[in-house]
Amino acid sequence: MDNEIPEEALGASFDIVARQDAAEQALGALRGDVDEVKTRLEKVSRAAARPALAGSDMASPELKGFVDGYLRSGRTGELKSVTGGIVADGGYAVPREIDAMIAAQLKTVSPIRAIAQVVQTSTAGYRKLITNSTAASGWVSETGTRPETVTSKFNEIVPPSGELYANPSASQAMLDDAAFNLEEWLAGEIANEFARAEGSAFVNGTGTNQPKGFLTQPTALTTDATRAFGTLQHLVSGAAAGFDTAPELKLIDLVHSLRSGHRQGAVFVMNSKTLAAVRKFKAADGTFLWQPGIYENAPARLLGYPVVEAEDMPDVAANTLPIAFGNFKNGYLIAERKTTSILRDPYTNKPYVNFYATKRIGGQVLDSDAIKVLKISV
Repeated sequence: MDNEIPEEALGASFDIVARQDAAEQALGALRGDVDEVKTRLEKVSRAAARPALAGSDMASPELKGFVDGYLRSGRTGELKSVTGGIVADGGYAVPREIDAMIAAQLKTVSPIRAIAQVVQTSTAGYRKLITNSTAASGWVSETGTRPETVTSKFNEIVPPSGELYANPSASQAMLDDAAFNLEEWLAGEIANEFARAEGSAFVNGTGTNQPKGFLTQPTALTTDATRAFGTLQHLVSGAAAGFDTAPELKLIDLVHSLRSGHRQGAVFVMNSKTLAAVRKFKAADGTFLWQPGIYENAPARLLGYPVVEAEDMPDVAANTLPIAFGNFKNGYLIAERKTTSILRDPYTNKPYVNFYATKRIGGQVLDSDAIKVLKISV
């Protein structure tokens, strides 16, 4: 039959159709892949458009779970990586981002913390051995006998400590508001409360369930070579209730009662009322002892040394110690637990949610030769 299609041509046609179907299927799969990629890109773009959590360009999963899960909603299932066994102590350890924010603000607000030696520990107690004498030596001839020298003596420092707490509160409506920067607000509230409490303890703390302040150490007029370990040296103002007629000379004596090695990095510490009086002191030639900073942001100086204002220092009055001068990096030790613990409490103060934050902090004079004080006395 003349109209019959050859088998070879018919097979070729079926092959072309099959190839077209395969091409269409491949094109459809490719379109699906493109749509999936577009969807993923849109999700990434929306996530990038949202503001990042404070203190970090890319919030860690621990921080996000802690803030959005626990602080805002009270869920504890997302805290596996940050609990650290603190649950037994009544709270959860905050992620490092929030802890770093608290620490940074503490250093800014708390004056003694900014100048003292701070160590972080993983346990509640901290001990440090320091020597109060140097190893003896001597000169001998080449063949002479070597007599035994005196061995250095060590003293153990165990800073008294206590649990410092803060208990800020926020309404549930504030927590539900996504625009409310919860972690920054909470870090600021905790840091301010901690700073006020520890600032007082580092100066006047009793050492019972709190740090021992440097002004609660015993003081004596004797010099470094003869004074008992742990006793600060005081110099007198020359008047029973204030300064004598040459107060600038007493401040100069105070500076040079500190050994030269400690004077590198030394500061004056006093409150603002005492500082107002000191700023009026003049030298014999009529120039003020107070030297304002020459450049922008440069600290003002007294006799060439910076002044730290600590409002917990006493006012000028009989038998008080209103002015301290020393190298607090060498002279005062602050020992604290590494992490802050927070317990969410939505029940005690309804309709507010309380955030009970705790941290264990200790403090004590480390080297009593590194801090000198001026006593208002004759």
